[in-house]
Amino acid sequence: METASVTFLPHNRTISISKGETLIRAALQAGVHINASCGGGGVCGKCRVRLEEGAVSDGISERLSEEDVAKGYRLACLSKIDGDITVRVPVESTIDAAALNQPMAPRCTAKIKTFDFNTLKEKGLFIAPVEKIYLELAPPDAVNNMPDVSRLVDALRYQHHLRRLELTLPTIRRLPAELRRDNFRVTVTVVKPVRADGKNLITNIQAGDHSAENYALAVDIGTTTVYVQLIDLITGEIKGERGDFNGQISYGEDVISRIMYGEKPEGLTTLQSVVVATINRLIGKILNKSGINRQDIATITIAGNTTMTQLLLAIDPSSLRRAPYVPAATLYPPFLAHTIGLDLAEHTIVLLFPQVSSYVGGDIVAGVMGTGMYRDDELTLFLDIGTNAEIVVGNKDWLACAACSAGPAFEGGGIEFGMRASKGAIEDFSLDPLSWEPMLVTVGGAKPRGICGSGLLTMVALMFEMGVIDNSGKFNRGLGSKRIRQGHHGVWEYVLSWRDDTDIDRDITLNEVDIQNLIRAKGAIYSGCMTLLAEVGFDMDQIERIILAGGFGSYIDLEKAMTLGLLPEVDPERVLFIGNGSLLGARMSALTNKIRYDVVEVTKKMTNFELSETQSYMSNYMAAAFIPHTNIEKFPRLRDRLEARKKLMTGNQM
Repeated sequence: METASVTFLPHNRTISISKGETLIRAALQAGVHINASCGGGGVCGKCRVRLEEGAVSDGISERLSEEDVAKGYRLACLSKIDGDITVRVPVESTIDAAALNQPMAPRCTAKIKTFDFNTLKEKGLFIAPVEKIYLELAPPDAVNNMPDVSRLVDALRYQHHLRRLELTLPTIRRLPAELRRDNFRVTVTVVKPVRADGKNLITNIQAGDHSAENYALAVDIGTTTVYVQLIDLITGEIKGERGDFNGQISYGEDVISRIMYGEKPEGLTTLQSVVVATINRLIGKILNKSGINRQDIATITIAGNTTMTQLLLAIDPSSLRRAPYVPAATLYPPFLAHTIGLDLAEHTIVLLFPQVSSYVGGDIVAGVMGTGMYRDDELTLFLDIGTNAEIVVGNKDWLACAACSAGPAFEGGGIEFGMRASKGAIEDFSLDPLSWEPMLVTVGGAKPRGICGSGLLTMVALMFEMGVIDNSGKFNRGLGSKRIRQGHHGVWEYVLSWRDDTDIDRDITLNEVDIQNLIRAKGAIYSGCMTLLAEVGFDMDQIERIILAGGFGSYIDLEKAMTLGLLPEVDPERVLFIGNGSLLGARMSALTNKIRYDVVEVTKKMTNFELSETQSYMSNYMAAAFIPHTNIEKFPRLRDRLEARKKLMTGNQM
């Protein structure tokens, strides 16, 4: 088969690939990221590249203007390689993980609640899951010549009162040499049982005293991002933390596109290796910076949604997207990290958070465990906002949960100039009520490249409240602003940043299709909350506390979210932000067996509602498909502001 050479700029990467392949495939092979929100179907128009040398077949779409085509722009997913070419990847396809590692800014409208090691101790919940014990054993002689294993086990039994001890085979293999390396002075790693009748598992043996060097990793595998924390199991201190984009995003933005890719030949193997590579890269960076030895990491606790969990384990996820939506398992046994390719010592054990259903996964269970809502009397609504929105309501007596597909709008998907919260993303927005001119704030203070989720929510809420758009998301064409215009597709839009002010050589706009996508996303979340509450016989007035989790949920302006109708209008004092609930739960589980013991009972207690099969969901959704809702009386604070503004406008016109 004939091949061609493809060079990607500004990365300066050149690969050889079979003729007839698409540019998006070539980019994947070269390790070059190009935005492809629709999974390569030519629908989103985000995989724009510019040809600098050579030619391709196809690649032209209605998503490209005539001016774009004349400049050499093509869609990578539609462009077939005919010969040697050089293409330039536009700056808007560049992903920057720096923003993921910045500390979360406090919100002025809601409280941020943190849970730490001291909280566990204060509540009497600390039960060490892993202990490193230093032993000084008597060396064998002619009188005391018992086997090495027996010598070790006897010392643990009689000196530390441990029973039901079991050694792994790798530990037995290493035992003779390690015992004799420092005259029978050794440190033993013991993984404690979750239940009283369980076994104490001896997983590692080290010559000398390493009892003060006991660490664990906590991992959150999100559809978009992966976060890893390194935890000192003695002090509870976080010794290192890092996040990055999930390498799987190049194969699809959402779980459905990932599942579909996983159904292709070698697709499952590829997705599994890519996410493992992401985790390994993060672990390596954390360990290099901290100086901590891999041998001292005893366990790694992982939480992820059901699809991400099955892809991590290379388990076929195809049944997750087909009725009756059945996962392979909800509970997974512990296993050794190296068996799935994690770059850790052979004794490091993986503990996975259990799932509830196809769309309520271990990340949500981890969030519930981390917040402690399952132990509290307060009636709590827990909401994790992302591509999918997961909702849990209840308290220590009962829990109910549901998931709804919000779509990728909050993470930039389905929005013409949408992007993740990286450098150049418009993250905050204000509007002059007289000139309708915008004030933009971008991540990193750079020239605008696009719009991230928090910026999108803010600008749409403000535009509605100030009368730039109506409650169906249509622009007010009578304002006389040159920024409100008809775009080249005939869709009305608002120009956020003119071409000369951007970093992408074209105007950045927000159009009515973008707004409709956001309205559908927020409507799905709001109606999911209302439907679940109704199904369990409650309404919002009875909810004592709302907990928001998820990367997006941690950064939204609470008041703007209520203006939009994403959240019910409630007293901000009742709302808590916890940030990454999945990572929080994983960390808490790494620190104490109490969480591990409780989690199985909690998952059994969580009643799952399939919203697609709940009759009232669609009615609630249709009512929520406006800003903020068809019934403005559900949002009295906003109603009062709108009425006051109307009176002010009327007074000014008199």
